[in-house]
Amino acid sequence: MTDALSNRYAGLAARVYELDKPVGRSFGDVEFYAARLKGCDGPVLEPAVGSGRVLVPLLEAGFEVVGFDASEAMLDLCRAACARRDLTADLSVARFDDFAYATRFAAAIVPAGSFQLIATAQEGLAVLRRLHDHLAPGGRLILDLDPVSAVLAPPGPTRRWTDADGEVLTLTEERVDSDLLNQSVVSHLRYDQWTDGRLTASELELFALRWWGVEEMRLALTAAGFADITVSGGYEHGRPPRRDDEVITFEATRL
Repeated sequence: MTDALSNRYAGLAARVYELDKPVGRSFGDVEFYAARLKGCDGPVLEPAVGSGRVLVPLLEAGFEVVGFDASEAMLDLCRAACARRDLTADLSVARFDDFAYATRFAAAIVPAGSFQLIATAQEGLAVLRRLHDHLAPGGRLILDLDPVSAVLAPPGPTRRWTDADGEVLTLTEERVDSDLLNQSVVSHLRYDQWTDGRLTASELELFALRWWGVEEMRLALTAAGFADITVSGGYEHGRPPRRDDEVITFEATRL
């Protein structure tokens, strides 16, 4: 999507993300990625690095991780998290469709379904090719996808958080489009800040996700030049996905 409100992760959205998914919080992915990257000989690229939920623990574990994100607000949170831990990270503003590095990476990781922020299958294939071209020979790409059932699940009730200053942040989601033909859903996300019971700030964001079928992603990885593709369910490497898995992980190699 090209709408100026699409997938921005602006100020309030970034604050909610940090409260809901703080740095170091794991859904099984932090440990999984650390294990899969063990012995990695070279730098690791993390697109859509966000506030550093995964990047920071990997840095603490001794990995060299380079990250980019389209949201400056999210990167500010990531930089602050690194600074609090005396960590140094190479972070920059970039998007899936325009990132460029002279470095060739030993691995690239895309946790938490971030790949599904890419709007179309054609754009997704182009990003896979760009990631392929940024890997050294033998480099690996590891990415997570949410199952279709999770993407299509109806929005839940309004959620709320209280920050360290006592301000209340709320998030309300309204589904505005479900395009089964193009495998995408779009929601209005409204972020509100409340101070002493009064509404003091609001942001509206269009949040779009595209789901991928397992075989569709396998074919896309092959078309992008990857080989040795492994599909795993539930962060159990090599275990085929099951219908009740909450995450599906693909690992592929640049020959």
